[in-house]
Amino acid sequence: MDKTIEVRSGEELDHSRLAEYLSDRLGSDKDLSIEQFPAGSSNLTYLVRIGEDEYVLRRPPFGNTVKSAHDMKREFDVLSKLSSIYSPAPKPLLFCDDANVIGTDFYLMERRNGLVIRGRSPEALGANSQLQTDVCRAFIQNLVDLHSIDYQAAGLGSLGNPEGYNRRQVEGWTKRYFAAKTDDWDAIETTIVWLNENIPVESGASLVHNDYKFDNVMLDPNDLTKITAVLDWEMVTVGDPLMDLGTTLGYWMSPEVGDQLMSMPFNPKVLMENISRQQLVDMYFDILERKAPDMLFYYVFGTFKIAVIAQQIYARYAKGFTKDIRFANFNHFVASLGRIANSALEKGSI
Repeated sequence: MDKTIEVRSGEELDHSRLAEYLSDRLGSDKDLSIEQFPAGSSNLTYLVRIGEDEYVLRRPPFGNTVKSAHDMKREFDVLSKLSSIYSPAPKPLLFCDDANVIGTDFYLMERRNGLVIRGRSPEALGANSQLQTDVCRAFIQNLVDLHSIDYQAAGLGSLGNPEGYNRRQVEGWTKRYFAAKTDDWDAIETTIVWLNENIPVESGASLVHNDYKFDNVMLDPNDLTKITAVLDWEMVTVGDPLMDLGTTLGYWMSPEVGDQLMSMPFNPKVLMENISRQQLVDMYFDILERKAPDMLFYYVFGTFKIAVIAQQIYARYAKGFTKDIRFANFNHFVASLGRIANSALEKGSI
């Protein structure tokens, strides 16, 4: 289950000011306590207890210098609309833009409970190949469901411009990489050149989560094929659904990358050992009753984008904006992702 820890040093919230603020708005004078969800790498997430009631608080990371990259108001507004039509999206409750409370914008939302597969998996999953397939199919079905939402009818049409989306994504993530660069990784820069020379036209337009992976999904512990929540909506926009699927594939390691990457704490190792990226692609297009296209570009882009996210996190650590020791070796993670992308290009397949 998604358990909490004592708040990490340097990431504390102002307890008294938060308690006063929430007491005024929630109408409760019961004692407030704060714990932290330890797994996230970008926005920070806390469990706030007020008496017996539990809430989740989301705020940008410390050291954030680009507000648009961690826009709490945008995330709050999206979830306010999305949660009413897409049940895995948690319902937000209140937004605060008063920096005097905890030093930055934040929002409060309902707490969802469920099992998050990170590294270790339930014994039942490891022993049952059919269950592994069914869990992966539910994971992919849920992504298809998101991509099938009428985003205009939901009032989310202003989230993004689907025309030219793929080019903006490639060029934007390229700029982000060089802005956060700390090391020279030839494989990453070779990948950048290839991506910029091979941008496809958009395959369509849909809501895209942009970080859809297993440790952003909560499962019902009594039925692992049921999804109780999808988390981390900070990058949601309107764009090409194949780019979204490509990011999911980028997170999906395969045994040839070695045990170190397969065993990263956010990876569903037992699933990745038995279900291939191509099988995930086939599941997606079987549901849509369409022929699967060549996913090489989208997979390589997804791998590159994850490398940039890791690079941005490592840059924050290297500059001292976070002391979270988990990020100390993220530069090597960036290098590994560059090699994985290059390997796919050499093979010409995912």
